[in-house]
Amino acid sequence: MLPVIALLGRPNVGKSTLFNFLTHSRDALVADVPGLTRDRQYGFGKRGSRPYIVVDTGGLGEEGTGIGALMAKQSLQALEEADAAVFVVDGRAGLAGPDQELAAVLRRRNKPIFLAVNKTEGMDSVLVSAEFHALGLGDPHAIAAAHGSHVEVLIDTVLEALPFTEALPPPEEDRIRVAVIGRPNVGKSTLINRLLGEDRLVAFDQPGTTRDAVAVPFERDGRQYTLVDTAGVRRRARVREAIEKFSIVKTLQAIDDAQVIVTVLDAREGITEQDAGIIGLAVQRGRALVVAINKWDGLSAEQRDRVRALLELKLPFLTFVRTHFISALHGSGVGDLMASVNEAHAAASRDLETPELTRILEQAVAKHQPPLVRGRRIKLRYAHQGGRAPPDIVIHGNQTEQVPDAHTRYLENT
Repeated sequence: MLPVIALLGRPNVGKSTLFNFLTHSRDALVADVPGLTRDRQYGFGKRGSRPYIVVDTGGLGEEGTGIGALMAKQSLQALEEADAAVFVVDGRAGLAGPDQELAAVLRRRNKPIFLAVNKTEGMDSVLVSAEFHALGLGDPHAIAAAHGSHVEVLIDTVLEALPFTEALPPPEEDRIRVAVIGRPNVGKSTLINRLLGEDRLVAFDQPGTTRDAVAVPFERDGRQYTLVDTAGVRRRARVREAIEKFSIVKTLQAIDDAQVIVTVLDAREGITEQDAGIIGLAVQRGRALVVAINKWDGLSAEQRDRVRALLELKLPFLTFVRTHFISALHGSGVGDLMASVNEAHAAASRDLETPELTRILEQAVAKHQPPLVRGRRIKLRYAHQGGRAPPDIVIHGNQTEQVPDAHTRYLENT
């Protein structure tokens, strides 16, 4: 299971900047992650020696008196569900009273706590960190999250303190692990029961019935699968119970552990920001993906046209994904779903020949040239496969580090 690292601290110390750097994510994927209470964001860490989940928390308010005003309920919950925490302070502002009160609480928690002194660019790291030793949280790590300075050293130090078992890649003949994700009450458990042909999972018309990720062995047409039913990810304002907040982490861990993701959407509720956010995290993690639009039965032609329009509007990055319009309750459309799962798994796992990739690169460059950098044209010469499941394409050339994000997205789409 991926370790979970929480970012804690006062407002404006740079937690969100650190979160963005660690997740290496675009704002669209970070801004509104589904099912989270106010001022908490979850993402997959991409900086450091191994993968992890990182949780950004809202700034702990400075109004009021005492630690009760400082330790907001949601930040405490983030700390509870985390394996370790990074306590971020502002090196330019210096040591503040709220920092000391919060550190006193953190020292009493049975969790590894690491101190990050942020905004230290252009400053003597030893001098700026000296006063923060008084917090009693070990040696401070002087970083500059905005520039990424010394951040990877910090995160590797955190990861070294957490247990880790190297997982071996599954043999080709092993089961395909399929995680079924989506908001509560969209029909995930009903869909799995329909595929299994039995009421194996609790399916009840009340959001939040599934509290954990449940794995079920499954065979269809001679192929072996493991279907994973996950807890629904709620709208942010509706996450109250502690057990539900832990379910969010379980869902993200299920995404990371799966080879194929089936995202279930509710046709009667349309496509929500929470849907887009959780699908965005699955795409960001590089997982093969299939979309199932459930509760399609009984909709009028006008309602169906509206759902199709919303798909194009809110999920334009899913043009490569097979979409099925189904009724998990009555079984219509469900029969074709596993064929798309097999297709998505095969596509993510296929071997891509260097001549083929280079030909596609040349066509892309001919259609849309990379920009000039200081009067020199970026040259993209050839491409080869760096990994499978997810496919990783490595492009070689001149000034490749100068390729702008927009052109990188163009190449990804190609």
